[in-house]
Amino acid sequence: MRQITVTEQLLLHQKASPMATGRFTRLLNELILAAKIVSREVNKAGLVNILGLTGDVNVQGEQVRKLDELANGIIIHRMQRAGLLCAMASEENADIIEIPPQFAHGDYILLFDPLDGSSNIDVNVSIGTIFSIVRRTHDEGQVCMEEVLQKGENQVAAGYFIYGSSTMMVYTTGDGVHGFTLDPSVGEFLLSHPNISIPERGRVYSVNEGYWNYWDEPTRNAVNYFKSGRNKRRKPYSLRYIGSLVSDFHRNLLSGGIFMYPRDFRDPKKPYGKLRLLCEANPLAFVVEQAGGAASDGDRRIMEIEPSELHQRTPLFIGSREDVRTAVSFYKDQSA
Repeated sequence: MRQITVTEQLLLHQKASPMATGRFTRLLNELILAAKIVSREVNKAGLVNILGLTGDVNVQGEQVRKLDELANGIIIHRMQRAGLLCAMASEENADIIEIPPQFAHGDYILLFDPLDGSSNIDVNVSIGTIFSIVRRTHDEGQVCMEEVLQKGENQVAAGYFIYGSSTMMVYTTGDGVHGFTLDPSVGEFLLSHPNISIPERGRVYSVNEGYWNYWDEPTRNAVNYFKSGRNKRRKPYSLRYIGSLVSDFHRNLLSGGIFMYPRDFRDPKKPYGKLRLLCEANPLAFVVEQAGGAASDGDRRIMEIEPSELHQRTPLFIGSREDVRTAVSFYKDQSA
């Protein structure tokens, strides 16, 4: 059977849309090239001294890992020169990343997590790059923060690259979700998972139960529901937690289930956890909804949240639609 590349599929969709200009297709192709370079570096990380910490601390107050820094630099370098962006925002950078004046500018904004799951890098667990693309809302001038702080509903594309036993790209432009696997022999992402659809209800829950003592009562009740056998499946869900969001999400997207990163109260000043709304929750919410699933912060649909900060954090319940609905119901019961 003839296999379809990402570029071929993008061009087919472009042909079907009379408003398409080809610039968006070029943008995704540049991002794909950056991901191929990151994948290459990930695959040889243990051989070229890019494991471990750099000694720096990022804007989130987290220790920066060498490979995390390298991936961030690769993506910024490639995408600044693409001539299709007007700005970028990365989990690793405190402020908006501007496009230098010597490079051509476009009307898209890229938000990304260069290497999700970086704490797992040194033990060879699957990690990934998460991305979100929005259009700027002003016609000219320097990009302002208001243009970057857009609701998830405004995304024109989102997805992720996962670097595991194989390297995959999963993405949506609002017309379903498709997965492509990198064939290293030809250097192309080939369609391997067309029209991904997540089951309405799964058999797996993914959460770090080590934080049990820091959770509120609704969170404990929700987790107990999935693990107790009192759920609609009439038997316990299996706990599967990797600790790498993109890996846990990818497994559940294909097989069904729910990933939960609820509020916890280890630090009363920071109850919202570590996940970022703009570069993690929003893009994965777009993907899962296009696959028939759901994403919530426990109260609101993730895609409807109006962001107020570049590095805003959020609780996240994401996965099979019925499982997310059930988890959220425990919080609604409390507020009723």
